[in-house]
Amino acid sequence: MAQRKVRVRFAPSPTGALHIGGVRTALYNYLFARQHDGEFIFRIEDTDSTRFVPGAEEYILESFRWLGIPFDEGVSFGGDHGPYRQSERRDIYKHYVKQLLDAGRAYLALDTPEELDAKRQEVQNFQYDASTRGGMRNSLALPAEEVKRLLDEGHQYVVRFKIEPGEDVHVDDMIRGDVVINSSILDDKVLYKSADELPTYHLANIVDDHLMEITHVIRGAEWLPSSPLHVLLYRAFGWADSMPKFAHLPLLLKPDGKGKLSKRDGDRLGFPVFPLEWHDPKTGEVSSGYRESGYLPEAVLNFLALLGWNPGTDQEIMSLDEMVRLFDITKCSKAGAKFDYVKGLWFNREYILKKDNAELAPDFDKILRAHGIEAPMERVEAVVGMMKMKKINFIKDLWPLCDFFFIAPETYSKEDKFVRKNWNENAAADMTELAALLERLDDFSLESQKAAVDRWAEETGQKPWNPWRVALVGTGKGPDMYELSAFLGKDETLRRMRKAVEILK
Repeated sequence: MAQRKVRVRFAPSPTGALHIGGVRTALYNYLFARQHDGEFIFRIEDTDSTRFVPGAEEYILESFRWLGIPFDEGVSFGGDHGPYRQSERRDIYKHYVKQLLDAGRAYLALDTPEELDAKRQEVQNFQYDASTRGGMRNSLALPAEEVKRLLDEGHQYVVRFKIEPGEDVHVDDMIRGDVVINSSILDDKVLYKSADELPTYHLANIVDDHLMEITHVIRGAEWLPSSPLHVLLYRAFGWADSMPKFAHLPLLLKPDGKGKLSKRDGDRLGFPVFPLEWHDPKTGEVSSGYRESGYLPEAVLNFLALLGWNPGTDQEIMSLDEMVRLFDITKCSKAGAKFDYVKGLWFNREYILKKDNAELAPDFDKILRAHGIEAPMERVEAVVGMMKMKKINFIKDLWPLCDFFFIAPETYSKEDKFVRKNWNENAAADMTELAALLERLDDFSLESQKAAVDRWAEETGQKPWNPWRVALVGTGKGPDMYELSAFLGKDETLRRMRKAVEILK
């Protein structure tokens, strides 16, 4: 049999914001597809109409546009296997539900919600399965005429998969190896509900994966308990030969303590768990996003890629193309990965350092404008270049570090330790002399200033740099003094120096 083209999918539900764990799942699918010259499909699983949230689908698509993860086909991308939105595939699912019923692999269950609740009260850990279904209201236990009468009366029903007990079901997992689960612990899952004429996740997922020719299912470890059921469904349909390979990724765990990463952890520790800011249309709650918090998309992807996988080397910084080349799904961890959000900050800092100043400047320009400052973009770029080395985590961190480039100090506080230490009784005279020297320079470039001032300092024994910083900045921060004065220009440099002398004496 010819080897099939690799096809993987990411299939979120439009029930709210996209969790960062979902982003990692999508990333691993993308890396796997690209590595094998395969295709990456975007599908929307919206069979649970009660949980639909307006705007969620577009939010998910916008998240991937920002992150730079492209899809080859699917919702909003087109393709030959559509429709890709499950709510538009009702008739397809009905056909396969009938196939299972006709083959005796599924049955109608007509139990009311009240009857099911009563049974759960009566039987501890009740499970609808081979040991209990004979005593329930379903087409296996009731006479055919009784079932027909109930259906004719419009009685609501669900279709349950008939699982035979006592069989060891093998799941071939690319990360975890051969996973064996006995069918006796599985319940007869609901596959279809007459109330909304829609399938549940379990049936729709299997039918779609088969018809869309999905070759590999890469998903979170939370879906591992469902995999034996999916294996049994593939067999029930006669599709065992085209069953995809499974890979269940490690869970993302809390940064501290035990358990799965949640939005509450982000709220508690101050980091986002969503790629973009999310405005909940139901509650009005606003949740922070990586984009709005100031993260670079490349940094987010790099950070996520190494949560549960590593290339087997010490390399940490890698481009998306490098990830594609190095990624090995079989080397993913089985154990959960702690969400080290502090490491995420480190990645963002490293990517800021790597990025060209011209690419960073527009974001800093927005911050300047928010403070009422308009400057030519080349000057914005120059400031970014001088100051991004100051161990900033985000571009927004630049403003308090370099406001003095654009706003001259108005006061010089003697409470400031740097001012108090470096503006001594000789400082005013030294700055007056230095200002006179600088005024005589026709060339005010960094190199010209450095040559003249260094020579003067050596000849006179003066050490003007810290008092000079007080005069130009007002405190002990900023870049190299020659870089700063060259940026400010001759007139502004002299104006600030003379003002400091006048105020500080």
